[in-house]
Amino acid sequence: MSAIAERLRGLDWRAIDQSLWERGYACTEPLLSDAECAEMIAVYADDRRFRKHIVMERLRFGIGEYKYFRDPLPALVRELRVHGYRHLAPIANRWREALGDAKRFPATWREFRAECAARGQTQPTPLILRYEAGGYNRLHQDLYGDLAFPLQMTCFLSRRGVDFEGGEFLLLESEPRAQSRGEVIAAERGQIVIFPTRERPVRGKLRMRRARMRHGLARVESGSRYALGIIFHDAR
Repeated sequence: MSAIAERLRGLDWRAIDQSLWERGYACTEPLLSDAECAEMIAVYADDRRFRKHIVMERLRFGIGEYKYFRDPLPALVRELRVHGYRHLAPIANRWREALGDAKRFPATWREFRAECAARGQTQPTPLILRYEAGGYNRLHQDLYGDLAFPLQMTCFLSRRGVDFEGGEFLLLESEPRAQSRGEVIAAERGQIVIFPTRERPVRGKLRMRRARMRHGLARVESGSRYALGIIFHDAR
């Protein structure tokens, strides 16, 4: 078993599950080492590793940029995707059941990727994001086709207070006929935040409700901020 697989297995998944239900997100203990975070940051300069480069200002997404990895993915990214999915699929299936959806996600990421391919979604979606001072990301959802896994992960690669200031992760939850609720997450290097891709079930007095979720990034006040995004569904 790989080191990443062992570290993921060692997380308190019961507590993660509870936090996702109660707060709409979960933040792990530091999972990636300083060396692994530095390695991912260094990879960003190698355009051969990426299939697409997005400059956010051009699309009015915010101020910053990101690059989508091409296959084959770096080992660390692949391990996070494969083994992270295995732990999150049972949670995703409980969400589907709570919302009255009879469909179930397969147990392994390889099976799920085959389902993506059957829908014409064959392009890998893990990415690295980079923000300089003044950068930010507007609230959005990462949807790339008909099939979407309901949970995703962001891994924090830079050191808060050393490499950058500001740049908090933002999460906004909206329900019909109700005011929106926001979360501000200031995680440290190596930590991972797990959060909904599009929506999540919320317990109401009489039944489960669907809450729409969007995420983004507050303005970076100084320095450079890097993050690794692990999205489990592929893109068209």
